[in-house]
Amino acid sequence: MDENDELNLNAGEEGNPKENKGEAEDQNLNAGQEDASADSRSDAPTEEQPQNTEDALTRVSGMYKDWFLDYASYVILERAVPAIEDGFKPVQRRIMHSLKDLDDGRYNKVANVVGHTMQYHPHGDASIADAMVQIGQKELLIDTQGNWGNILTGDSAAASRYIEARLSKFALEVVFSPKITEWQQSYDGRKKEPVNLPVKFPLLLAQGAEGIAVGLSTKIMPHNFIEVIDASIKHLEGKRFKLFPDFPTAGIIDVTNYNDGLRGGKIRVRAKIAQHTKTTLIISEIPYGTNTSSLIDSILKANDKGKIKIKKIEDNTAAEVEIMVHLPPGISPDKTIDALYAFTACESSISPLGCIIEDNKPLFIGVTEMLRRSTDATVDLLRQELEIQLAELEEQWHFASLERIFIENRIYRDIEEEETWEGVIAAIDKGLKPFTKNLRRAVTEEDIIRLTEIRIKRISKFDLDKAQQNLDNLEQRIAEVKHHLAHLVEFAISYFVGLKERYGKGRERKSEIRIFEDIEATKVVIRNTKLFVNREEGFVGTSLKRDEYVADCSDIDDIIAFTKEGKMMIFKVDSKVFVGKGIIYVAIFKKKDKRTIYNMVYRDGKSGATYIKRFNVTSITREKLYDVGKGKPGTIVYYFSGNPNGEAETVTVNLRQSGKIKKLKWDIDFADVLIKGRNTKGNIVSKYPVKRIELKEKGLSTLKPRKLWFDETVRRLNIDDRGEFMGEFRSGDRLLIVNQSGLVKTVTPELTLRFDDDIVILEKWIPEKPLSAIYWEGEKELFYIKRFLIENPDKEENILTDHPKSYLERFLTDYLPRVEVVFAKKRGQERKDNWVVHLEEFISVKGITAMGNQLTKEKVLEINGLSPLPYEPPEPQKAEDIEVKEEEEIEDDANISKAIGRSDKNPLEDPNVLEDPSKKPKKNNGDDQPTLFD
Repeated sequence: MDENDELNLNAGEEGNPKENKGEAEDQNLNAGQEDASADSRSDAPTEEQPQNTEDALTRVSGMYKDWFLDYASYVILERAVPAIEDGFKPVQRRIMHSLKDLDDGRYNKVANVVGHTMQYHPHGDASIADAMVQIGQKELLIDTQGNWGNILTGDSAAASRYIEARLSKFALEVVFSPKITEWQQSYDGRKKEPVNLPVKFPLLLAQGAEGIAVGLSTKIMPHNFIEVIDASIKHLEGKRFKLFPDFPTAGIIDVTNYNDGLRGGKIRVRAKIAQHTKTTLIISEIPYGTNTSSLIDSILKANDKGKIKIKKIEDNTAAEVEIMVHLPPGISPDKTIDALYAFTACESSISPLGCIIEDNKPLFIGVTEMLRRSTDATVDLLRQELEIQLAELEEQWHFASLERIFIENRIYRDIEEEETWEGVIAAIDKGLKPFTKNLRRAVTEEDIIRLTEIRIKRISKFDLDKAQQNLDNLEQRIAEVKHHLAHLVEFAISYFVGLKERYGKGRERKSEIRIFEDIEATKVVIRNTKLFVNREEGFVGTSLKRDEYVADCSDIDDIIAFTKEGKMMIFKVDSKVFVGKGIIYVAIFKKKDKRTIYNMVYRDGKSGATYIKRFNVTSITREKLYDVGKGKPGTIVYYFSGNPNGEAETVTVNLRQSGKIKKLKWDIDFADVLIKGRNTKGNIVSKYPVKRIELKEKGLSTLKPRKLWFDETVRRLNIDDRGEFMGEFRSGDRLLIVNQSGLVKTVTPELTLRFDDDIVILEKWIPEKPLSAIYWEGEKELFYIKRFLIENPDKEENILTDHPKSYLERFLTDYLPRVEVVFAKKRGQERKDNWVVHLEEFISVKGITAMGNQLTKEKVLEINGLSPLPYEPPEPQKAEDIEVKEEEEIEDDANISKAIGRSDKNPLEDPNVLEDPSKKPKKNNGDDQPTLFD
């Protein structure tokens, strides 16, 4: 809970069971006795109902009906939920009022403020001190001094006797205005406290609020100070606006489902994690609701459970967050970042709930409506202040005019002969009458009494010019206030603009708004468990350590297994799972994976024909046994392979000697088989008994390349046509990455990759295309040009020299690049003409570590890139693509294709085998193929 310290039920506070148990029991007992006596009066015992006190019933329905409702109302209105009028809960309002009572410009001990607040707040000092610390940590209303704790590390504040506080300048200007404040009696009747403070700012949205009451709760997110002011101005101008949270702990937030802060909305918050070195990650910002201690604990727990793998953690947090996460060698930093988001407190979701108190009733509204109401209330408060100011100015003008008339016309001499007070009043009244026609209101007896109080010294030193100047100033100020009242909206806008100018510095947005990509836990989890299989007995699990090793896995992985009888099952990793005897294939299963293709040759039933098929498995029900053949008894699988990238191998079919069969051996290429669904029967190989099927040659992928895009918003690759198109990628293709720091590397384009903010080049790498760099050499203080090829794709290299002042000016990836050099003008000379440099003519291709050639000794003003010269790269050879159809059922002989084999290798001479060439599988352009990456 935030700022609702009374609900924490610490020792010494109201609600502490240890302190108030006896009192509560006494009250309940008395109430029960009263109810019992009432019942006894209404239902007097008869002879059949003897008066036995031990057996008598006590009815407490009235007590529950009234007392619980009263308690719930009290907690909601007086403790947990803030008021929309000023954005404060009662304890916060009383703290601010006490600070104003004690304000003399100097710091006050917090213990002193807490003691003063107890005159108004009917709860313990601990609750007041906690609430005050929470206000102070928001650095808006209270100017703090001393150790007030740290919201980043979770360190608590020092004892209230050691820390000090005073109202901030912002609070003094915005929160208080005694002349328009409504007052009420304090809880004991000894003091007066404000019903609501006249806050002239949407404070509730700027600070946020959180509390749990009886039957309801509230969770209003803090918003950016400057953005709240801008939204208020837009509202006054009749424009639309949007408000999103901004957290003091910074971090990255996804507000896609914020839902205006209403019930059902959700905010995703993430820590800001970057790769510091190849084996080190740095966390520089943390999610709202966490601190460095809890964050580190969650990382350590995930490491202990094997979800992630880290070497050690260093917490260097002081004024800024700095958590260093050291990784073991060989662990991917990109994958670890995703794993931190998936398995630790580095990512969490917050569900806002906009509940406020208005007119002593709870009300559920969104932040847009909260801002509208707060802004309108601010305008009304400004109007009240202007009206009071106008009345005071007019009163000053009235008395200044009377004073001038009284002294200038020497009316004070008319009272010299008067002996009674009534005579003095009447004489002054008579003397003023000839001059009061220009006054703005009638002269009252109070006005005359004030005139009699003017001292002789003031009369003797009266200056008519100064008096007139004072009246002119007052009239000018009156006209100004009337103008503000007549143009109240414009005045309110200028008021908000003034607040932004005076207090907005240093309050820029801290939380970065992004759209988060979804992270699949199975793709980023560390596989720290080994999976084994007992093929004969049909068991798969992590506890079968004496049996055959399959792969490393995690406890959240799914496993797919096939048996020799043509059965398939997908199940969660466990210590020991029975699939079926004769397991022929086991692997980790990836949901919605269209890239993994299974190649199979099987016999349908005990004496059926032999079929060949290719299929994928995208999604099924776990723990259910499926048939990948037709399910006939006696089905047997002759050959099976799982291919992560759709590879198609060549196998040799060996038939048993039977009858007049002349050809007992031939080859089949799986590339000639269409990829279909799991339930497909497949194409016939032979109706004669098969002796064995052997692998002859491994094949290449038959799937088309995948198109990739780079989304600048989330800085991730995607296959959804979002962002900049990167190209089509096959197996072995890589991405070229060049950073501003001069680091050049190539990587395999995986969808889990993360990219730094300082990338200057991100494109498909063409190994034979030279790369060109223009850089400033810090030691020689000259520009150099180098052209090179990347010889070691797996190595990250820096193309700059080691001098700290060296920097990358331009990096070009064109075949025939050109740049324009603009020279600086020398004193007393004409500026030298711009120089167009053809880089392929200026320097030949050298090694990546070569320094390059000096560009010029002249002083260069700037180097501009020009369009490259035309170049026709050779056309890459296109690989054949193969079609993937959706899962469908092919019934027996109705859709049996031609027996598989190349056209020049007819496997059988049996007339019963279909030879219709129109039934042979056709290849297509691969437009509906699954693609290269998961």
